Amino acid sequence: MSTVASITREVEKEIEGFLGGLESNSIVFEYKEQSGHMKLDLITVNPRHKQSFLFHSTEGLTKEDCLFKMLAYLREYKVKESSYTVQWSLMGAEVLHTSYFRANNILSALDKFYHGRDLNSIVVFSVVLNPIA
Repeated sequence: MSTVASITREVEKEIEGFLGGLESNSIVFEYKEQSGHMKLDLITVNPRHKQSFLFHSTEGLTKEDCLFKMLAYLREYKVKESSYTVQWSLMGAEVLHTSYFRANNILSALDKFYHGRDLNSIVVFSVVLNPIA
């Protein structure tokens, strides 16, 4: 394995550690090259209902740059962002699910919730800003 690839995997493992309690197959690193730079979407997959949600996005010059920016975000996000609870159901299903997001505002929380999916595939029943603990 090349040095760059081993650094990439090492930082991905460190990021997975910050997301404690999730299996490694519940964390997806989605890299996209865009106009001479790289974008990283960190996706989490809930093991109960198998739905995926955006945890956070970063942009950088390389994969490694994105990963180090993601690591910096993970070290601070709990004190810088608010916690939101979203209650939702898949369209046509009767099961109510609850998911949690950290975001700067309610619109950002919903952007993370709807990332990569059809807006008409899910019914959102409530979005609540959680009290500061």
